[in-house]
Amino acid sequence: MMRSKFDEQLAQLNDLLVEMGTLAVDAIYLISRALVEQNVELADQAIAIEEDIDQKETEIEALCLKLLLQQQPVARDLRMISSALKMITDMERIGDQAADISEITKYLAEEPYIKKLEHIPQMAEATAHMVKGSIEAFVKRDLALAKSIAEYDDVVDNLFDEIKDELIELIRVDSANGKQAIDLLMIAKYFERIGDHAVNICEWVEFGITGSHDKY
Repeated sequence: MMRSKFDEQLAQLNDLLVEMGTLAVDAIYLISRALVEQNVELADQAIAIEEDIDQKETEIEALCLKLLLQQQPVARDLRMISSALKMITDMERIGDQAADISEITKYLAEEPYIKKLEHIPQMAEATAHMVKGSIEAFVKRDLALAKSIAEYDDVVDNLFDEIKDELIELIRVDSANGKQAIDLLMIAKYFERIGDHAVNICEWVEFGITGSHDKY
């Protein structure tokens, strides 16, 4: 009886993590669109999602503590719950970074771009893929998926390097481009960090499954 109740609560934990991950992915897609379209309303929607993400974090923390205190989980279950607690910290940071990008996007909406945005939306797409995949790896207990998602961070890092090189060249050509170039570089940096948080989630998935926590 106790075990079936425990399994029910573990399933609820999975559902809440998927909901939190979906909110983070929604925020990434919203800010990508807001940036390309210079749409302040979409940027505000992404900022609002941060509050929903924070709320989910609180719900998941409460459920994890209930599982730890009431159910006295055995080793593997204990690792999964501990992993979930670590993962939600990374997802909460993803929400914060999405909101930070949104604030810069609102500021940039008032002026024409110094170049067509190509690689930043690609970074957004890549990080959304990573966040979705990392949560899926946790829910499915899929170690191979976690490793492949962590390795996908190279795509994000390479895009960041391309953006940085392009912006440096734009500043070199005309120093008047400097202010906006720095803002765009900051946005790219936030996306790079989102990718890093997705890698962290993958590492906690590995810990939950194997008991080891290797840096990819």
